[in-house]
Amino acid sequence: MVKWVYKTKLNLDGSIQKNKARLVAKGYAQKPGIDYNETFAPVARLDTIRTIIALAAKNNWKLYQLDVKSAFSNGVLEEEVYIEQPDGFLVKGKEDKVYKLHKALYGLKQAPRAWYGEIDSYLVQCGFKRNTSEATLYVKCKGNSELVIVSIYIDDIVYTGMGVIQSDNCIFLHQRKYASTLLQTFGLQECKSVSIPLVPNDKLRKDDNSGVADEA
Repeated sequence: MVKWVYKTKLNLDGSIQKNKARLVAKGYAQKPGIDYNETFAPVARLDTIRTIIALAAKNNWKLYQLDVKSAFSNGVLEEEVYIEQPDGFLVKGKEDKVYKLHKALYGLKQAPRAWYGEIDSYLVQCGFKRNTSEATLYVKCKGNSELVIVSIYIDDIVYTGMGVIQSDNCIFLHQRKYASTLLQTFGLQECKSVSIPLVPNDKLRKDDNSGVADEA
């Protein structure tokens, strides 16, 4: 029911940060009502993220992005879940024994919900109020001059997969890491960069005789 997953973690600029090994559960083998009940992943709406960025830009607030390390491993399980001993960590003479999980593993269907329960309890304990119409938005006020807004996107705070560059004039979001991953996937790391993804001096026409596009 578990396996090892190996991954190279990159920085926002595409450079290697570290090589990591993670023990994950085979969630596809879980059975509803036995191994898990409810599932839920906290995902902020795009409109919420846009509003937060607009407020930060208008009021000259600092905007931060936080990545919670091993977030799903911090979720406390409500159900009883047992896993086999992982490869490389078998207890000699007790190979037929299994482990009972107290906290979630990545891959478990209830892991996102368990994590959300933990971060929700922590933020409420710290004095944040959860928005009634947006379960991933939390606000904490102190008087009339201090305000903190937190938005959760699965296991990231504020925004996932985006780099944030903030100056006195603008807030810029980039996806350098994502673009670098795509180039590496298709073997285009050495390609030449261009300012626009079009052929230079190409004149666009309403009908270029290319035929109708295939919707499939």
